[in-house]
Amino acid sequence: MKVCTVSEIRALDAAAIHTYGIPELLLMENAGIASFSILEEEFDLRSGKVLVFCGLGNNGGDGFVVARKIHSAGGDVTVYILGDRTHYRGSAETNLAMISNMPVAIHEVKNLRSLRGELKGCNLIVDAIFGTGLTRTVEGLHRDLIHEINSSGKPVLSLDIPSGINGDTAEVMGSAVQADITITFGLPKVGTLLYPGYDHCGSLWVSHISFPPALHDSPDLLLEVNDPPPLPPRSPFGHKGDFGEALFISGSASYFGAPYFAALSFMKAGGGYSRLAAPRSIVPFIACKGSEIVFLPQHETLEGSISRENTDSLVKLAEKMDIVVAGPGLSLHEETSRLVVELTERVPVPIVIDGDGITAIAQHPGVLKKRKAGTILTPHPGEMARLTKKTVSEIASDPIGILRETCRALNALIVLKGAHSLVGFPDGRIFINMTGNSGMATAGSGDVLAGTIAAMYCLGLDLPDALRKGVFIHGAAGDLAAEQVGEDGITAQDILETLSQTMKLDREGFLDNASFVGEAP
Repeated sequence: MKVCTVSEIRALDAAAIHTYGIPELLLMENAGIASFSILEEEFDLRSGKVLVFCGLGNNGGDGFVVARKIHSAGGDVTVYILGDRTHYRGSAETNLAMISNMPVAIHEVKNLRSLRGELKGCNLIVDAIFGTGLTRTVEGLHRDLIHEINSSGKPVLSLDIPSGINGDTAEVMGSAVQADITITFGLPKVGTLLYPGYDHCGSLWVSHISFPPALHDSPDLLLEVNDPPPLPPRSPFGHKGDFGEALFISGSASYFGAPYFAALSFMKAGGGYSRLAAPRSIVPFIACKGSEIVFLPQHETLEGSISRENTDSLVKLAEKMDIVVAGPGLSLHEETSRLVVELTERVPVPIVIDGDGITAIAQHPGVLKKRKAGTILTPHPGEMARLTKKTVSEIASDPIGILRETCRALNALIVLKGAHSLVGFPDGRIFINMTGNSGMATAGSGDVLAGTIAAMYCLGLDLPDALRKGVFIHGAAGDLAAEQVGEDGITAQDILETLSQTMKLDREGFLDNASFVGEAP
């Protein structure tokens, strides 16, 4: 499913009106009908009072349609307008005129004293205060009303986006409605899928409000929910070489877990042959736990990291591999960092660069642009800051724009890890991954991701799809771990141990990233 920014949804609205001749009044009617259909399905609209709070823009106009539909269905509904009703224009003004001709109570909100009793006595609240175009901090009466709505304990339906959420960044603009259900119109907005906006939506629904597929499936929309393709079938007579060979360059005297998690997750996710190049002194300790891994002990620095003198032998070995993963737990030792840069420059097969490898490459990004084989980078926000020379807060304020710019500049596929990780390609496409949970914010989780991505490539997906699938499977494995033990205390080992079961569920068709957004009429 495609996702859009605020400017893109405005362009879609304009195209629907001017290119396809769909009147704005009809689009607003369709938005109201879709919202009413969700309300009718989820609530008994005749068992108590519904309060509809309307701002002065088109979001308020959507609220008038919903109120009219509730009244027509026999419900008890009251409309509250936040401001002067004479300020409405266009379709919102027309819909206010329609409902004003019906026996529906309509009040302009001057203060909250009289509303507190109404909120206490109602059964349901419809939030039509602000739409997706909000760019200023919510203050005054609007802020206080949102606080009262959130404190009421009553179920809330938000129209298009919970009021107070920025449609482009998902930021809370001072204060935001905490909805139980959100129905968004045309397409999901960025603010409804990224955090913290997503967390304010409750269950999320989308209605295309009669947009033709040429609009809502347009190839010009480069942002979408990550719903990766299915895996190729496994050969029933395949041997381990048929399911790929991966080389992991990982580990140091301080990091025993990272190489273990990366190399073993490759096999747990379906890969065939996992070779681990790690410092000679730590190999016996890792082998005690990961005996299925093929070990390649490496010369090491005095500090216990992989020495640069291994460069030629590692490049020669990499030439025989399907994919290389470099970086997990390598340390920031200067000599080892130089090794990563030289390997990136010389390895002729796809490479996944993770962890300390990203920090090394951030000092020499030019080597990425010269690579002919594909490159995947897996930074968390701090590592992304090093890659881009921006601050973490700058990245948080525009993650999609900065990711898109960085993928193009570095000619790399990048997953910006976090809650609802973002997968970016050099051609400008961005995918929002919906699997995963806060319990996965734990040491070693990223190492499991690196191995999982490598496995998806070795199972037969092309590199872009392997990245999308790996991020999806990794998040789903974390969700399965959370179901079994709860989000508190999930470790990388828990994620690793659920990978095989997650792969089974995926092959059986039980996993669907697109199911995080329901489709309304």
